[in-house]
Amino acid sequence: MTQRLSFHDQIASNKIKSFFLIASILAILILFGYIIAIVAGPDYFFFVMILAIIGSLLYIWIGYYNSHSIALASVNAKPADPVRYRQFHTIVEGLCLASGLPKPKLYIMEEEHINAFASGRDPKHAVICVTTGCLEKLDKQELEGVLAHELSHIANFDIRFMTLTAVLVGMIAIISEIFLRSLFWNSFSNGRDRDNKVHVFLIIAGILLAILAPLLVTLVQLAISRKREYTADASAVKFVRSPTGLINALKKIKHESALSASQKHHYNKAVAPLFIADPFKRKLDNLLATHPPLEKRIALLQRM
Repeated sequence: MTQRLSFHDQIASNKIKSFFLIASILAILILFGYIIAIVAGPDYFFFVMILAIIGSLLYIWIGYYNSHSIALASVNAKPADPVRYRQFHTIVEGLCLASGLPKPKLYIMEEEHINAFASGRDPKHAVICVTTGCLEKLDKQELEGVLAHELSHIANFDIRFMTLTAVLVGMIAIISEIFLRSLFWNSFSNGRDRDNKVHVFLIIAGILLAILAPLLVTLVQLAISRKREYTADASAVKFVRSPTGLINALKKIKHESALSASQKHHYNKAVAPLFIADPFKRKLDNLLATHPPLEKRIALLQRM
């Protein structure tokens, strides 16, 4: 007999794994900074680093406080009218009462396929956006499962976690670019003896890290995104006390994906990790996947 999973264990396990994933991003950033500190000369690089710090702080501030607005604008989402979309509002209100969460702002995006996402910096400043296809093709129980999944992202602070991860990834990409450009400004001899094998090795290591770091942290970001989907699925079961609605919704998404695998969207691929399912219908069994395979998610939910 197949052992049934506890959603509490699933949530705890995925949170621990996600913590180590985000720690690996920070480790790469610290290692990068250490190499830069040794390799870079004190003349131009000190000035550039001041600009980089100011730019990074602005980047963090804008990304942290406006992440939901950026995401909504990228998909051309509109506020969900409470009269026209009464069931949408009613289900979210019921789930919020049951979970003790404040009601997020609700939005609609014109899209025939089933999908949804949540964004924001905390439960008090959160939004949920669903496609028109989500409202038209899902029954009440299935829609409740999808909305519980999105509320789980809010309750688990996934929305903040993913925002901070995106900021860290962006910072590493910026620092990598600055380091590579600074090599053109700093000569190998900067008024002191640099002709030693250790220093040359560090320069080469720094160049390799500057090239590879953005790719590595992007892979980590995608891994975090996949783990967070499993956690949100488990939390959704906790909210509604049944996996049935979410299972059936994911099955419909899976069927829909098989019928429209080549569909193209007009919005930015950067928002793809936010959705309940990859809107670009890409292959979901590799390191570049934004989401875990639907088959695995459904199988885990069926064991809860």
